[in-house]
Amino acid sequence: MPTYAAATIRNVAVVGHNGSGKTQLISALLFTAGAATRLGRVDDGTAPTDFDDEAIARKHTLAATPAWLEWQGTKVNLVDTPGFGNFLSETGAALRVTDAALVVVDAVAGVEVQTERVWGLASDQQLARFVVINRLDRERASFATALEDLHATFGRTLVPVQLPYGEEKGFRGVIDLVGQRAYTYDGGTGRGKAVAIPESLAAEARNAREALVELVAEADDALMSRFFDEGTLTDDELVTGLRTAVARGAVVPVFCASGAENIGADRLLEALTQYAPSPVERPLPAIQAADAQAVTVSADDTAPTRVFVWKTVADPFAGRISLFRVVTGVIRNDTTLSNLTRGSQERIAHLMALQGKTQAQVNELHAGDLGAIAKLKEAQTGDTLSDKATDLTFPPIAFAAPLLSYALEPKTRGDEDKISTALHRLQEEDPTIRTDRDPRTHEQLISGQGQLHLEVTVAKLKRRFGVDVTLKLPRIPYLETITASTEAHGRHKKQTGGHGQFGDCKIRVEPLPRGSDFQFEDDIFGGSIPRQFVPAVEKGIQEARLRGFLAGFPLVDFKATVFDGSFHPVDSNEMSFKMAGSLALRDALTRARPVLLEPIMQVEVFAPNECAGDLMGDLNGRRGRISGMEARGHATTIKAQVPMSEMLTYEQHLTSATGGRGSYHMTHSHYEEVPAHQQAKIVAAHKTDHGVEHSDA
Repeated sequence: MPTYAAATIRNVAVVGHNGSGKTQLISALLFTAGAATRLGRVDDGTAPTDFDDEAIARKHTLAATPAWLEWQGTKVNLVDTPGFGNFLSETGAALRVTDAALVVVDAVAGVEVQTERVWGLASDQQLARFVVINRLDRERASFATALEDLHATFGRTLVPVQLPYGEEKGFRGVIDLVGQRAYTYDGGTGRGKAVAIPESLAAEARNAREALVELVAEADDALMSRFFDEGTLTDDELVTGLRTAVARGAVVPVFCASGAENIGADRLLEALTQYAPSPVERPLPAIQAADAQAVTVSADDTAPTRVFVWKTVADPFAGRISLFRVVTGVIRNDTTLSNLTRGSQERIAHLMALQGKTQAQVNELHAGDLGAIAKLKEAQTGDTLSDKATDLTFPPIAFAAPLLSYALEPKTRGDEDKISTALHRLQEEDPTIRTDRDPRTHEQLISGQGQLHLEVTVAKLKRRFGVDVTLKLPRIPYLETITASTEAHGRHKKQTGGHGQFGDCKIRVEPLPRGSDFQFEDDIFGGSIPRQFVPAVEKGIQEARLRGFLAGFPLVDFKATVFDGSFHPVDSNEMSFKMAGSLALRDALTRARPVLLEPIMQVEVFAPNECAGDLMGDLNGRRGRISGMEARGHATTIKAQVPMSEMLTYEQHLTSATGGRGSYHMTHSHYEEVPAHQQAKIVAAHKTDHGVEHSDA
């Protein structure tokens, strides 16, 4: 495999809403450039970048996947990204190591919820953007309607550089407004035949070119002066001006394509190589270790080798595969790099260029290129590797916090033994997964970005590591507290021959503000309880409060004060006073009016404007309190506080109500008292589950 200098490399993340045809379009680009021997199809499970069993079965991309091609001496690294909100962190990671974003929009659906979200992510990274209105061969496809939608959402900086030659079943080619030629496509080769612009489209093409020229001229003072003097720009001036304006984000060119029919692929490749910035032209942010100062670093082969790991793949056969970008210098096989993030050394021995699942071995990669390394010992996503103790590192990728948790239950004892190792491997691959054991409910929890995300993770556990588990709705971590102050007495007395047991204490309990947990105070005077036994009283109260009173949930937000008691000079010991403390708390809770507390979540829902009213009504029905809403383009953000118990199945409802176009984010906010009628149901369910009656409840 040849090596490429930074000036001849283009790194492009292909992003968009799920179902917009990103993966199929990449298949068309690879086939057109000769990087694939056939036109892979998503529907057939043969697309080069959708090789995972789960992705093939669902017909949707579930992980960022790189591929590459060569077009007229330029290497184009493409990264296929997921369009589901559950996997948006993968898209964000891909945008960190690419220099341009190719935003794919469905010609029927137009701008969708995830279109806006990936646009925002690309904007945050200050990437050059290109838009492809794809699937123009479909019934009801409309370039004009989709373009109008794009203008309404993202503004007038989006301008066509192509027009479609026909639409729906009659879509047969594209009209290039820069070169003022039409290209028609037959046979699915992806390479068009240049023809004159049809007379019926000549006026439309002329007007569209004038709009393009005017917008490009506006982005450059010298070109604007030239435009005023001459009334137009030459082809060379237009190409140069367009390249500069795209790099600055002043112009976003819009293209036409059909990935399934392989129409427009060659023109799109031509545009990417001509207008997308190379790594030389786009410095990346870095951090100077000496003073934590933010700096930028340009692609330079002569600089120290600096590599940024942006993704990790857990392969059960090849082990850990680290995907990286060479930021500066040249990385070679049979060398050693320092992991500046972890303070360790890494041996470089298995350099690769990835073409989906196909691994091409390479000896070296130059600044600006993307590649992969197998079998690094310690490197993780976000690490910086260097060939010397350089003072530069690269900012880690900020991954989204988990939104949804399920209880994980292994199907067999053998699976229980293997699950920890398998989950650790998957967490290396996907940092948005969290696993822990809830100390209150004692369940093994797995947390992620949504139900689909967790289902895919469980499928990976079984397929890659042979671990079979089931997902269950988690138990809600309710708490208990008191609402009244009272005094109580606890006495433990037992005579068994010889030394007996005797402990006697009086305590006062009182409510504390929410979030105070538990406080203990020693208010003993006159030695009614010897000092060495007071900690035992506290320990007894602690153990009793963790067992709960109403429904077995921990008791919080109260203060217990021991103020009196008595002891026996022979029979008193720590165990006796621990029992006395426990009995005293149980006695107090019969009069302190205990109640249940439930976790309240801070929820943000993103959905199309037309769904906002129904979703707000649904949140109200879930005992939610709407705290605000904000319209942004075609989407509305609804903010609310909702009990956790009402949100366990919310994702399924949101998907159904919005046709898959909605998403939400949820974090813990605080605890609140459970309404009386709900409390009675929870207590009754607890008694049923445990087959006991709390006579003192």
